[in-house]
Amino acid sequence: MRSSKEFAEPQGLRVTVDDVVYQPDVPTPVDRPHCFVYFISIHNNTSAPITIKGRKWVVTNALGVITAVEGDGVVGQFPTILPGQKFSYNSFHLLDTATGQAQGSYLGLDANGQTVLARIPPFDLIVPDTALS
Repeated sequence: MRSSKEFAEPQGLRVTVDDVVYQPDVPTPVDRPHCFVYFISIHNNTSAPITIKGRKWVVTNALGVITAVEGDGVVGQFPTILPGQKFSYNSFHLLDTATGQAQGSYLGLDANGQTVLARIPPFDLIVPDTALS
């Protein structure tokens, strides 16, 4: 039996979703035609450097189907975020329905080698004009 791990969620380590932009002109696979570019910042307002080691995304489409994606680092990097600094980047999700929601978390290591967690707040993925129908 596996024991569950508990990760510290340091006060001052937070994630903001700075923008979400629908990209209708991006070539996408037929089964996932909707491309959403998101802009994220990871803020380190703690007293110690934190290195981001991994991420987990949970994306739910309009039908309630959940896709979980885990991986090392962030956009191919393992950024160390110094106290008072932030790391910003953008990436994308492809969705098979016109609406959905994304959320997740980043795992990092603090200066003492303790694993820390920063939650990605839920945000909506909505093709423009579908919210009105």
